[in-house]
Amino acid sequence: MAYLVHGAGPRDIVFVAGALTHLPTMWEEPAYRRFYERLGAFARVIAFDKRGMGLSDRVAGGTLEERMDDIRAVMDAAGSERAAILGESEGGPLSMLFAATYPDRTEALLLVGAEVKEETTDDWPWGEATRERFDAAMATLPDRWGVSGAGLGHFVPSAAGDPRAEEWFRRVMANSVSPGSAIAFMRMAFEIDVRDVVPTIRVPTLIVHRRGDQVCHVENGRFLAANIPRAHYVELDGVDHVPWAEGADEIAGEIQEFLTGVRDAPDPERVLATVLFTDIVGSTERASTLGDRGWKELLEAHHDAIRRELERFRGRELDTAGDGFLASFDGPARAIRCATAAIEAVRPLGVELRAGVHTGECELIGDKLGGIAVHIGARVAARAAPGEVLVSGTVRDLVAGSGLSFDDRGSAELKGIPGEWRLYAVTR
Repeated sequence: MAYLVHGAGPRDIVFVAGALTHLPTMWEEPAYRRFYERLGAFARVIAFDKRGMGLSDRVAGGTLEERMDDIRAVMDAAGSERAAILGESEGGPLSMLFAATYPDRTEALLLVGAEVKEETTDDWPWGEATRERFDAAMATLPDRWGVSGAGLGHFVPSAAGDPRAEEWFRRVMANSVSPGSAIAFMRMAFEIDVRDVVPTIRVPTLIVHRRGDQVCHVENGRFLAANIPRAHYVELDGVDHVPWAEGADEIAGEIQEFLTGVRDAPDPERVLATVLFTDIVGSTERASTLGDRGWKELLEAHHDAIRRELERFRGRELDTAGDGFLASFDGPARAIRCATAAIEAVRPLGVELRAGVHTGECELIGDKLGGIAVHIGARVAARAAPGEVLVSGTVRDLVAGSGLSFDDRGSAELKGIPGEWRLYAVTR
């Protein structure tokens, strides 16, 4: 079993995913990764590739009982005696069975978009498909598997038509499992019915379901809420099926409040804007060495890497001049984390960045930002050492309590800016 651990909080969350898993490919999606990082801010998150999928051994089998043992094996390997079990979609029934069977190892049960029974029948009209429709889909699946990612729109309607997201989903399918194994797994899942298990669950349970879920009808969530003793039910607006899509912060907040009794506010939202400047150290010399074509290829790879991090941390690209980026953020903590991640993201390219961050009142010029705060941000970046994120004293004061730490770089005069400015370097 392949697994990963993210975060270092005082409690554990075991994430039991839906139909497909391939941890390295899933981690490439900024929204998916951001959801994990949000949970990892208050817990240790343990995720795994299901048996027969991703980086786990491609072994036969996979009944609910066998896969329940897989959860125990992963918990043991990760050193987790007791955890909150988070089940999404098809991972919901497995999580319910585990919680009912091993309440001593289950701190809480967290169900997000969880299904009860996939087959639509007379006594369960809220399934995903009738048997006839399901069999027809399985007959054509080998020809469709891993060829196109357009099916992402079924699970995440908010991402429908996004070429980048659909290409990512195509790779998730291709990397997760072969077409034949996918059919075997889906046929097994189609036979699941946990209606008799639900009333036996005796652990604290949170159920979150989007009202317009296009895959798992909201009546699944309502049934669970009505039949799991003392369950807490939250019904949200939205149509996406997976928890990490639109509204992910709200879902993560519900989970945090259920487990800890408190809900962190998002990174400080202020009328002031935070600007981030980055540029490549020694760019002129590097361009001369590589030549025009090599330099162009390197810049394209650099730009792609920076833009992935901007999307991940909700930054807005304002300008790209040569080898530098100017971006804005609605919170300084996100800007700092983006800068740190960007420096690491381009290192495999043989590139070293410097970055500067400042928060101040900016002038809105169309869809751009201007004013003295932008100039200060540029001057701060210019004083950063290779591989360093340098911030103004304003930024350092605003992120107090965020967990970020700094080294004092003393006071400096910034070219064209009145007075002296206290500068701080972000420590890793």
